[in-house]
Amino acid sequence: VNPPGVTSPAHPRTNVTIIAKYDYLFSLEPLWKQVAGFRASIRPIVNSAPNGINLVCFSQDTSYLKWLFPGHVRTSVYRVCYTPLGQDISVCNYWNDPHHQERYRASSRFLAVLNNQSYNQKSQEWKENFLRVQRLVLIGGPDDGVITPWQSSHFGFYDSNETVQDLKDQEVYKNDSFGLRTFQQNGRLFVYSISGVHHTNWHRNESVAYNYIIPWLD
Repeated sequence: VNPPGVTSPAHPRTNVTIIAKYDYLFSLEPLWKQVAGFRASIRPIVNSAPNGINLVCFSQDTSYLKWLFPGHVRTSVYRVCYTPLGQDISVCNYWNDPHHQERYRASSRFLAVLNNQSYNQKSQEWKENFLRVQRLVLIGGPDDGVITPWQSSHFGFYDSNETVQDLKDQEVYKNDSFGLRTFQQNGRLFVYSISGVHHTNWHRNESVAYNYIIPWLD
């Protein structure tokens, strides 16, 4: 974590804190554990910023997925992920198999719960908290090479035929399960599709930073 008060030359009016947690193989830790860790690091930053903060978030370190789950075994991953043991691994926490949606909803301890696709006592509270965000900026592109499908960067996803469906065709959008539809209708959701950027370069690409991130910091 950078010391408080560090500023970026690109946006000198903004104090920047970089939180480095759960990198590399530590990214396999259960996601609720990771959430708790990030919350502990972010809380003092929020408390010291009465006017609010900007969160710039990048994907987990998922480059290992290609060897962890090669193409020929992906159709069977649900057999592991949708078990109590599998749900102790972060990859399985967000494994959403379009061919096994009932098992996904019944077994997922993280993504289905967070998306209000399964029973959750705090569903309304979480939705209200999410809607406190002033704006949501989603950035992704067809040359990512890791996020599958890449449209899931924009909350798109496969149907049962593995045809990618747009955000507005998703159940979580139609039902406004956690507030996406409200964001869109209120003009607070912004989506950018950028070609030519590989997954590992999003946070290094100056064009992405200057054109699609920094303008939103004001």
